[in-house]
Amino acid sequence: MLSENGLLVRHHNRRGMVRSYDFSTLPVAEPLQRSLAVLFAARCVPHRWSVHASSQSHWYWVKAFAELVATVQQPPADLDELTAAHVKRWRLGAGSAAGYRAVVQLLRQDPRLRSGPAADELGRRVAVPASKVQSYAQVDFDQVKLAAQRDFRAALQRIRRNAAYLQRWQAGAFDPGSREYVIGEALDLLARTGDLPRTHNPVKDGTILGRYRSALGGCGYDVTWKRLFLSSREAVSLGVLLMATFGWNLSVIETAEVPRALPDQGTDGHPVYRIPVEKFRRGPRLHFETRNVADDGAASKGRLITEALEATRYARTVVEELAPGTDRLVVWRAAKRGQPRRELDRHPPVGKFRFGIDSQTTTKWGRDFGLDGSPFQRGRRTVLVVDRREPAQHSQDTHDRSYALVDKRVQAEAIAVVAAGADEAVEKARTATLQAQLVAGQLAGDVPTAIADCQDLTASPYPAADGRCAASFLMCLGCPNAHIHPGHHPRLAYLHQALNGLRSALPAATWQADWADSHTRLEDLQGKVGAAVWNTALTHITDTDRDTVGLLLTGDLDA
Repeated sequence: MLSENGLLVRHHNRRGMVRSYDFSTLPVAEPLQRSLAVLFAARCVPHRWSVHASSQSHWYWVKAFAELVATVQQPPADLDELTAAHVKRWRLGAGSAAGYRAVVQLLRQDPRLRSGPAADELGRRVAVPASKVQSYAQVDFDQVKLAAQRDFRAALQRIRRNAAYLQRWQAGAFDPGSREYVIGEALDLLARTGDLPRTHNPVKDGTILGRYRSALGGCGYDVTWKRLFLSSREAVSLGVLLMATFGWNLSVIETAEVPRALPDQGTDGHPVYRIPVEKFRRGPRLHFETRNVADDGAASKGRLITEALEATRYARTVVEELAPGTDRLVVWRAAKRGQPRRELDRHPPVGKFRFGIDSQTTTKWGRDFGLDGSPFQRGRRTVLVVDRREPAQHSQDTHDRSYALVDKRVQAEAIAVVAAGADEAVEKARTATLQAQLVAGQLAGDVPTAIADCQDLTASPYPAADGRCAASFLMCLGCPNAHIHPGHHPRLAYLHQALNGLRSALPAATWQADWADSHTRLEDLQGKVGAAVWNTALTHITDTDRDTVGLLLTGDLDA
């Protein structure tokens, strides 16, 4: 927003907070100040610059540009006096391709610079240096994840123990006046207010009252508020796990809302969470991604969500009491009273509680665990180009150009992958394609099997001595005698999910020999019915489906 005098630009970020930029302070003539302010204000809109970090970085470069052109022999009074020499001087003096491009992109928007020598110079392409960030070697990334798991799980176990203690206190398990009772009382105060009663000190936190200090064993964080809340380091550990599991970057973790469990959990009672993610992309529209994630085992993605909710439950309760509707997933308690550095793009603190994680905290986390800095850029690149091999919060073109093609690990693995893929494709086309026929529903005369319907048991390509079928039920997928209809989809989708889980648990050679063909046929089936149908089928899995698939995997249902 441009002020009436044309020299003050106010930028409202996506949270509605305002940062002002005074162009009258630039060391150039007033007409040029006004022209730069107009171009700058045109970018200070939600679909261009949604955060103050964007406007701040561009303001830095605009000031540097103004300071540079102010030193030439005949400084331009306005943009119509800008020459090719001025632009070239900026290209050589900016000090970085990013700084040069930031100013050039602004200047190109002025109609006076769309033709002429200055326009030609502004149109020159400047190579953008390739990112130096590379993915982790797998052994290194495993160590990063292991460090985060150990730190977060230790915090989770601590909170669980104290939550159980609090429940016992609430149930009247301790004698009033006993030390155990006072500990329970302290936990209750922490759970409701986030802190313990202290002596008054107008400057900083006072000392915890002696009654609680004596019972808890001191004033240290480990024996007081950390009993029920995550610390900043533990919040980063949770963030690392979210990054490694879902591919989230810091901005997504910062704004991640509390996932909601779907009301219909099915007969097994396993929670299925709906996770909304806001994707910050350039453009006039907001972009959102919603993903359903099930907690159906210790290794499932949904289990991490369950544990994150458990670890932050007391912190979120206090925050909701102080600031209703805050609704953030990653919440941690600061060690001391006082306001952190003012960052208008971040959610403001609520009492002693903070949200998300920032780059400074992640850098400290990395150094605490023996890394050379924050694990997020390298870790997220590893997830995207090695594990998922698909974009997240960015376009496919950006994923290919800026992530996959420039990554040395991807480049090194590409040669072997391409060669092996060609051989594998030929072999799978010959031996492991889906042969079963897709039908709209069960046909008269068909006989149900474990995963499909059979139109004629006596016409099996794999006959037994008695004339019936001697093949495993899994071979129904590779049998032209079999029929698959939508009623089979939930069980087959669950089998597909289970085989993916086995792939990470078994030696590669074992999985390849025992399960690769069935997995390939299921992949073929998924492609034929479509991802939407497949994902919907996963929400209709029954206990019978799980039991049947379990028997298939153990061989107890192998016929």
